Amino acid sequence: MSYTHPNAGWVELICGSMFSGKTEELLRRVRRVELARQKVQLFKPALDDRNGLTRIASHNGIARENAIAVNSASEILELVEPDTKVVAIDEVQFFDWTIADVCNALADRGVRVICAGLDMDFRGEPFGPVPLLMAQAEQVDKLHAICVRCGAEASRTQRLINGRPARYDDPIILVGAEEVYEARCRRCHEVPGRESGLAFYSRDDNSQT
Repeated sequence: MSYTHPNAGWVELICGSMFSGKTEELLRRVRRVELARQKVQLFKPALDDRNGLTRIASHNGIARENAIAVNSASEILELVEPDTKVVAIDEVQFFDWTIADVCNALADRGVRVICAGLDMDFRGEPFGPVPLLMAQAEQVDKLHAICVRCGAEASRTQRLINGRPARYDDPIILVGAEEVYEARCRRCHEVPGRESGLAFYSRDDNSQT
């Protein structure tokens, strides 16, 4: 059930691995908003041009053609119109950390903000600003795909380069789809060159490693 409060804004985050249905769920919520006759604006990072700059599409073919592509999170604040009730943002992991400030500013103005994005990169580590959004959002829904190897619930995104698992030191951002990514469970996820699953956490605060 969605978080609601009369005359107040809030932030919803839909996250998970690739092929888990994040964009499909985002567009489902957008459709419900439109049925309720509320004005909604859709945004996406210009970096993600797989389906064109004005199109948001799920892997199962559901799509919308009226998205606004932006180069930075701050552009969203400039482009949101005064009578907009809902702002939907896809592929939120590709923005910098200021996207959290943008989402909170809109929510403080009474706007419902719906974000969708990857919570982990191909290494299995937190992806960009998504962990911060997970902490600050009123509602977080983590979706799962199906592991292509064993059929279990998949929470991770496997990157393949020439059919082989990408190494830990490969670039984080490489926009693609089935030809370079798969959904996998923790057990089947492979990252050659990774020393430890906890290596990315700081050891300066006496945290457990």
